[in-house]
Amino acid sequence: MTHPPTLERSMKLFGALLITLSSLTPASSVFIIMPGVIDQAGTGALLSFTAAALVSLLIAYVYAELCSAFPLTGGEYAIVGRVLGPFPGFIVLGVNLLVLLLNMSVIALGLGPYLAPVIGNVSPAWTAVISVIFTTLCGILNIRTNALITGAFLALEVLALVILTVLGMWHPMRPIAPMLTHPVVLSNGHLVPAGLAALGLAGSAAIFANYGFGNAIFLGEETHDAPRQIARAVLLALVIGFITQVIPLAAVLTGARDLTALFANGDGMFSYFVADRGGRLLSIVISLSIALAIINCNIAFVVLVARLLFSTGRDNVWPAAVNRALLKISPRFGSPWVATLACGFLAATLCFVPLDTLVVLTGTTIVVVYGSLCVSAIVGRRTGRTAHAAYKMPLHPWPSILGLAGLAYVIYANALDPEVGQPSLKATAMVIGASALYYWLVLRRRGAWVLHQPIDPAGPL
Repeated sequence: MTHPPTLERSMKLFGALLITLSSLTPASSVFIIMPGVIDQAGTGALLSFTAAALVSLLIAYVYAELCSAFPLTGGEYAIVGRVLGPFPGFIVLGVNLLVLLLNMSVIALGLGPYLAPVIGNVSPAWTAVISVIFTTLCGILNIRTNALITGAFLALEVLALVILTVLGMWHPMRPIAPMLTHPVVLSNGHLVPAGLAALGLAGSAAIFANYGFGNAIFLGEETHDAPRQIARAVLLALVIGFITQVIPLAAVLTGARDLTALFANGDGMFSYFVADRGGRLLSIVISLSIALAIINCNIAFVVLVARLLFSTGRDNVWPAAVNRALLKISPRFGSPWVATLACGFLAATLCFVPLDTLVVLTGTTIVVVYGSLCVSAIVGRRTGRTAHAAYKMPLHPWPSILGLAGLAYVIYANALDPEVGQPSLKATAMVIGASALYYWLVLRRRGAWVLHQPIDPAGPL
């Protein structure tokens, strides 16, 4: 197809930032991911989360430079494919497409427990499917409408975090300093010192609490002055996401009446804290706020993954009929409606996969994406392929090098974990292998895989 359809450039920085923050979903990260970090590191979660945020900052610099050079709706694969070549680009495509779809299903499967206080126990899978259907229908709407919807939900999400913070800081039970200098963790019913290994393993998990700051990249073809604004959206999303997560985390750790009781509640420790300090009614209100945050996150993910699928159609990844369908744009809403429906269908189907399996599959895949971008930033500067970038990261190439070092440690920490880490690494290797097979057995047989440009690219590519 010589001139594939293009998306309308109708958003500014604020709209892109709202959608990106919604996919990062600070409240869901605090209530769903952070308990796992605390379970591993105890009060050392503050150190682990801060260290993870520093690694994420290095990756954010990489994202900002690369997406200002290639503000394309294909996201990471469109960048890696142009800098490192088609084969590495397709590996990133396979990994990223899977991890985004799996994340949608994992997030949706977390909805049921937060609705339970109001509607009782419900089927987690069917609750997730219904929520995916709703978010998919929202995703078909105009991108600016989705920015407004996600912005309204995001405001309620932040309000829940403010309430959580006030509950913890109103009558603090312990100072922060000892938690930083002498962190403790629950072991066999007792608080014991948290070792460096525990802090490191928790740090690898904490990286996923910050995941989503780079998702602004998928909005590059719908944002005005994309080379500059998307880079700003990436960096702002990381900073805002960190602040809105670390403050409530500190508040809960300082405000909990009994750390042993808090830690013993496992995944429900934050809900336990709200009920203990604020009462059952407030606990129900917060639960509903988290449910809205989960729905909001998936609205953002539907919007983003649909853009990725749209790009794969433009780049002729699938059979011709599928490519043509993915490129269809709604004349009313200006959205890739078939790609949006396809995204919803795939995510809804994955909701019937056991949650533990989904968690294993998503465990270390993002490391591949982040690592490929770090390498692309170094190679892009040396070859001049990113010379036209509107944003240049400071202290190049150190953010990329240190980012790779941090990611290497994440792999090492997961390799030491036989329960989740090692299966995750094996699953990631299988995804890479499957992507490589599709590339060589399908795409290469057609000839060279060419990455196509939009008709109106945001700056020279």
